[in-house]
Amino acid sequence: MPVVPVYNMEGERVGDLTLRDDVWAVPYNPALLHQAIQMHLANRRQGTHSTKTRGEVSGGGRKPWRQKGTGRARQGSIRSPLWRHGGVVFGPKPREYGFTMPKKARRLALRSALSAKLRDGQVVIVEQLRLAEPKTRVMAGVLRKLDATDRALIVMGEKDPAVILAARNIPGVELMPADALGVYPVVNADRLVLTKDAVAKIEEALG
Repeated sequence: MPVVPVYNMEGERVGDLTLRDDVWAVPYNPALLHQAIQMHLANRRQGTHSTKTRGEVSGGGRKPWRQKGTGRARQGSIRSPLWRHGGVVFGPKPREYGFTMPKKARRLALRSALSAKLRDGQVVIVEQLRLAEPKTRVMAGVLRKLDATDRALIVMGEKDPAVILAARNIPGVELMPADALGVYPVVNADRLVLTKDAVAKIEEALG
């Protein structure tokens, strides 16, 4: 079982934590991670793009000029895609891009992502995150002491309004509860900062 150090908010090591093998020591599965990331990005798309076909643009149904004798190319409608302000051929229409994965596959993908981050040394376990007041300067100082100054994902077991308010203005920092954790935020982060209660919730959900 992996054993990782636990730090306090001053960046001092205060103990160790033993992690579960079935959550934090899972083989890397690139195909499953790719599918989970594609699902996340597809579900974020609004799909509201739309173009008008020749049956939807304005214009009459009258033939612009007679078929023969003018010297010009024959035309049947000013709504033709060949004309300015004409319809669009095979243009996008509103659609739903989202798709789902089986629950077991989603959980396995998340375990694979967390295990890869742990193997790469990008996981920091902190005993707790509590702020007396929502000060961005104080939160930024805590992250510096935890060596999480790049793109950091803070995962908490319980919501703390002061921490949420203090972290939301720091560039590159994302904060979410443990029960909302997904593959894309984990893969996209350079550093994972997890509280001990968040680790317990993750292991309970994925173990």
